[in-house]
Amino acid sequence: MTAPVRWGVGSVAGINAATVPAILASETAELAGLASRDPERARRAAEEWGGVGYAGYDALLSDTRVEAVYVPTPNAQHAEWVHRAIGAGKHVLCEKPLAVTAEEARALVAAAEDAGVLLSEAFMYLHHPRYTRLRELFTEGAIGELRGIHVVFTFDASDELEHSGFQGAPGSGAIYDVGCYAVHVARTLTGAEPEAVTAHAAVSEPHGGIDMSTALLLEFPGGVAATAQLGMWSADLDTVMVIGSRGRIEVPSAFLRGPDDHVLLLTDADGTRRIETPRADHYERQIARFDAAVRGEAELLLPPDDAVRQAEVLDAATLSWRERRRVELSAR
Repeated sequence: MTAPVRWGVGSVAGINAATVPAILASETAELAGLASRDPERARRAAEEWGGVGYAGYDALLSDTRVEAVYVPTPNAQHAEWVHRAIGAGKHVLCEKPLAVTAEEARALVAAAEDAGVLLSEAFMYLHHPRYTRLRELFTEGAIGELRGIHVVFTFDASDELEHSGFQGAPGSGAIYDVGCYAVHVARTLTGAEPEAVTAHAAVSEPHGGIDMSTALLLEFPGGVAATAQLGMWSADLDTVMVIGSRGRIEVPSAFLRGPDDHVLLLTDADGTRRIETPRADHYERQIARFDAAVRGEAELLLPPDDAVRQAEVLDAATLSWRERRRVELSAR
């Protein structure tokens, strides 16, 4: 049996509630420890999860036992800590978005290539077998030709004014927090890159002047469009609808865990039928796939170049809502 990959986690924040258990549950992974700038928080995290409680990120990066690092810090800090992890010779799985700008993303991808380490953006949803089945249905022509995609990803954290995402730092707001999922799933399902982006946002000054609710339009080649409603002060919902010339496929609980997170709803001329796929922990599958890539047994599901193309679209969407105009990506 291949030795498990030893993971260090660069935070003790709540976002680890899914990924750390996935590391612990995976036969391919081992938790070396978690880091915090607060030594006491690091100690408590180690007591809860196991491994070492690193007093500071540098302590984690200097531990030669650590092979891979998961970076779940606030978005504005991703580029710094990913770059430092790469410099320490660690493979890196970074929480989305990899970087706040495409320029940052390109620099990180180049650094990883130069260092000979793996780098991937943590879009866990795509590791679920449901998305494999969804793409098979496309190939089989179950809904005819693709006409459009609509995504809703909203939640309400408007009363959490101390949240790190509400301080106005780069990478804050609905586009980066949940819009990145909408952009990614649209790029994945179309197999193409958008030619233009238009975004309209509701901005909240009490929340740091960020986009709290955003409507997004992505124009793809061939007249295909993807639309999205994104929000950080709206009722909870995450769903994807794929519309074809002869039917549609709905994906409930499209990104997060839920009672129907293994289900697809296919509607065509014969009505609506429920297609069930294997239940799976997509966080654990993400870790297992990354571990296999570290051991040379598989390719990354999401290569680093994908994160650069993703960042280019997020750049355009942010420019669009700030300047209230349509942005052509080819013109940037």
